Amino acid sequence: MCVRLAEDEASEGLAWESVPLEMLYAAEPWRIFRWYMGQRHYSGSYWSSTQADHVIYESRLELARLWYADFDRDVTAIVAQPFLLRAEVDGALRRHIPDYLMATSAGPLVVDVKPRHRVEKPEHAFTFAWTREAVESRGWRYEVWSEPPEAEVANVRFLAGYRRDWLFEPELTEEMGDEAVDEEPPPERLFDPVIVNEVRDRVVDGDTLEEAFACLPGRPAPLVRAAVLHLLWKQQWLTDLSVPLSARSVLRTAS
Repeated sequence: MCVRLAEDEASEGLAWESVPLEMLYAAEPWRIFRWYMGQRHYSGSYWSSTQADHVIYESRLELARLWYADFDRDVTAIVAQPFLLRAEVDGALRRHIPDYLMATSAGPLVVDVKPRHRVEKPEHAFTFAWTREAVESRGWRYEVWSEPPEAEVANVRFLAGYRRDWLFEPELTEEMGDEAVDEEPPPERLFDPVIVNEVRDRVVDGDTLEEAFACLPGRPAPLVRAAVLHLLWKQQWLTDLSVPLSARSVLRTAS
């Protein structure tokens, strides 16, 4: 069994068992997504707060998996289409490019994303089976990911709108301001790092979202809401995401 990285002829034929993990984490995607009239898949790039960079996806389901990975505090790196795995299985040469490789606190995780109705198709089930065997032979984890619960993914997608740390960090916003001295004045800020700190100190375990949004009556309500939702994205508080977020959602301090 061997592996090859995209646009890297030197990696051709590397033994899967010995290819350095650092090389895989630095890999470029195998495919470049394209837009064309009538295409069946929705492709694009997602700005990941985990990577502080864009990560590509080739379907809305892959985009959903990126939201979840970005929201997961145990995930520290995300690589799209990291390698081509080749193996002889049942007397034939098989090839497969997994969708994602993720660095996690529990070790590497290789992910394939496929709609639930297609997972059990023989050709896909066969590919996933030998890929799982290859991945787990290195002591890594392998996952075939399908559609998540509707309410949960809607909540994660909504919170992802507040994921960008650089909008909330004082040092970063100051640096951006210094670089723009000779440019047009920036538009009114939608986020305020000072308010984030005030909200963090004011909201307590057991508060509802409604109470959290009203915790600083002297501050602009939109900035307070943005701060609350950013901290919820950062999982400094937890709430039940299996039901739609509402004013009655209860916040719990993360342990």
